[in-house]
Amino acid sequence: MELDAEVAALIADVPIGTFDAESLPVIRSLSLAAPVELSGAVVRQDHVVQAAPEVRVRVHRPVGLDGPLPCLYSIHGGGYVIGSYDMDDPRFDAWCPKFGCVGVSVEYRLAPETRYPGAIEDCYAGLAWVHDHHEELGIDPDRIGVGGVSAGGGLAAALALMARDRGEIPLRFQLLDCPMLDDRQQTPSSQLDGLEIWNRHSNTFGWQSYLGDLYGSDDVPVYAAPARATDLSGLPPALVCVGGADGFRDEDIIYAMRLNQAGVPTELHVFPGAPHGVMMFTETAIARRYNAAIEDWVGRQLATGS
Repeated sequence: MELDAEVAALIADVPIGTFDAESLPVIRSLSLAAPVELSGAVVRQDHVVQAAPEVRVRVHRPVGLDGPLPCLYSIHGGGYVIGSYDMDDPRFDAWCPKFGCVGVSVEYRLAPETRYPGAIEDCYAGLAWVHDHHEELGIDPDRIGVGGVSAGGGLAAALALMARDRGEIPLRFQLLDCPMLDDRQQTPSSQLDGLEIWNRHSNTFGWQSYLGDLYGSDDVPVYAAPARATDLSGLPPALVCVGGADGFRDEDIIYAMRLNQAGVPTELHVFPGAPHGVMMFTETAIARRYNAAIEDWVGRQLATGS
């Protein structure tokens, strides 16, 4: 896959190699949160929503806006093996005032220390707490959407399936940003060599870490790998956004097509030349276009009466 020229000129500056058991501790030691100064326009507060196992969320609220406000419940990326909820701080620092919304980031347990279903159950516990405490948080319980990037996008898709099936929490939308959906790695894009940021070897390691003994079997649940779901009906409207030079390209396109075929209003954006994690290259034109597409869609979902 040919990379966007601006991204190709910057790719050597990104200190991420192949993920495996040896490199994981080193990669985890790197700071993944964007080095930006947060404004005073958003108040942030952490909550322990479940004691054992501990699940924490960070609630971001725009200063000076009374509730009830719409809410985006966000799940960070990192291939199921790295990352933290503070990665969402810069995005919510911009989005909460811009869209007049509450942002909630969840801290879930990582693999391989915690296998499936640890992460998705943590995410569900956090979402249930937000819904149950919507009055004190100033959130409209009928305007809660979920979203995530990469593995977080896969967890967001799984969370939408779980919320539909359990019937306890109504969701307004699902934002699936380059989601990690399919453990089988059978699509042409997932099998390509030389992918940047997240290659097929890293992808195999991420899925093996998360699934453990389930990896490679036919027994992988749909809440672990949403691409395996046979029934996508009754899910909330979706945005699927992915780069043309991303190994997840094909599985994401297929998932968006299947959502549409199941009657779920779904918007799909594929950006030629964009690698996985293109938003790390914030100053490039393609990253700005990628972000603008997401912001346009999210703003419409969060708008009153939309």
